[in-house]
Amino acid sequence: MNRTNCMNEMLKVHQLTKSFRNGGKVLTVLEDVNFSIHKGDMVAIVGPSGSGKTTLLGLCAGLDRATSGSVEIKGQRIDQLSEDERAAIRNKHVGFIFQNFQLLPTLTALENVMVPLELRGEKNVHKQSMELLERVGLADRHHHYPSQLSGGEQQRIALARAFSNKPEILFADEPTGNLDEETSVKVEQLLFDLNKEAGTTLIIVTHDLELARKTQRIIQLKGGKVIEDKETMVEMVGL
Repeated sequence: MNRTNCMNEMLKVHQLTKSFRNGGKVLTVLEDVNFSIHKGDMVAIVGPSGSGKTTLLGLCAGLDRATSGSVEIKGQRIDQLSEDERAAIRNKHVGFIFQNFQLLPTLTALENVMVPLELRGEKNVHKQSMELLERVGLADRHHHYPSQLSGGEQQRIALARAFSNKPEILFADEPTGNLDEETSVKVEQLLFDLNKEAGTTLIIVTHDLELARKTQRIIQLKGGKVIEDKETMVEMVGL
């Protein structure tokens, strides 16, 4: 790989292995996983239940430590960092979208979006957050609590919150897993639109092959190993 490509690497995973000890047995969830993802790429990680998708996402995001191997974000090895140092990397570079939304139930929609901005010490937090709510079509619901919103509305709030942090890399774990088909399509389009506008590197963990095919590249896991890594037709036609 040439120097230009190395400089554009947002995420690099090298010989990543994750094992758990259960009684006298060792269970290997991921084994010798290798790939690189460049700035601005949209990548899906797919595979059946138990293939290691969510474990891999957690390791890539620095939420957990591998048994062996390395993870680099923007050229910095995060597996060698302390928990506080990894948290600082996440706060600076990383965004998350989860299947179960993970909104704070005691905060309004607006306050949920404001949290990352306040943690970063941003100015004009209220204005920025309202603009994001407007972008996801929920400015008129800004005073509602999560329990007062539908699943699709909660995930749109979660999208606004994720992009409020201006992440350079965004991990989405089954982002439409709890939504009906019609709502899923709307949330998917919003996710891709926001991602394109922000130029964010997007990594989606999903079992939904239709969603995966809308990205530029699919990494397929089975039994904790990468069995296929290919570009999609989206990449080939330049969409």
